[in-house]
Amino acid sequence: MKIYHTLEDFVRLRYGVVTSGTFDGVHLGHQKILQRLQEVSEKSQGETVVITFWPHPRLILRPEEPSLKLLNTFEEKAELLRLQGINHLIRIPFTKEFSQISSQEFITKILVETIGTKKLVIGYDHRFGKNREGSFDQLKINAPSYGFGVEEIPKQEVDHIGISSTRIRKALGDGDIDTANHFLGRPYSLSGRVIKGDKLGRVLGFPTANIDLDSHDKLVPAEGIYAVQVVYEKKVFGGMLYIGNRPTVDGSRRSIEVNIFEFDRNIYGETIQLLFIKLLRADSKFNDLESLKNQLQIDKELSLQVLKTFNV
Repeated sequence: MKIYHTLEDFVRLRYGVVTSGTFDGVHLGHQKILQRLQEVSEKSQGETVVITFWPHPRLILRPEEPSLKLLNTFEEKAELLRLQGINHLIRIPFTKEFSQISSQEFITKILVETIGTKKLVIGYDHRFGKNREGSFDQLKINAPSYGFGVEEIPKQEVDHIGISSTRIRKALGDGDIDTANHFLGRPYSLSGRVIKGDKLGRVLGFPTANIDLDSHDKLVPAEGIYAVQVVYEKKVFGGMLYIGNRPTVDGSRRSIEVNIFEFDRNIYGETIQLLFIKLLRADSKFNDLESLKNQLQIDKELSLQVLKTFNV
């Protein structure tokens, strides 16, 4: 997959099969669009193109709102799109100036003149252009004059619940990992560099790797204890993850730390990936460290059970 950080670098295609959107999460609904993109491309011997926007438009258009947390970094999104078999990914810098481009200009300047679009595939209720004025109906009426066809994918549903990035964010914020992972089609993940902590976990018999996240724009699930898989150097280990302020020791800031099972390497400064499998319990304050230690043993046993079932 080729990635373009500016439209000027793109070489116009003979037959572009195109979609556009933020694609935050690249969830099952997005994957339906991408699968259809592939089907059309194979039949026409064309090339697939995804146009995405970075930063997320809401961060630019609604700066007064609480900061939006994302399901993917751009690098994660790009890798997920690559795995879907996309040929070309165009990353358009989203600015206030770009947000003023009319839907007509977006179609003629970008889709037709720059990319060479012959088929546009869009999701349900997709809007584009200044004030979101562009719509499927507009495209359908005018597509023949632009020289390309247009297709809309119906609203995707899983178990009669509409899939959306917003619903996945809410599920993660509630600690509902099962729902989030179901909609994503894979475990939600966080990545970061291992940094030094105060070694309290080691004192308790459960040494942890403290994580400094790669991106602080990425959504961190609800506070609590999670069964996770830990990916390090392409190997997968079981583990239990803590997210919280460590109330038992009067912690003052959020900590993200993981106890990796059957692992004793020094990995300070290394990057690891956390795959969320299940929330075990909410964060709690214990009367003393011995009570906390006893609970951690229970958490570990439950984590091992969950991970064993997950791997079956």
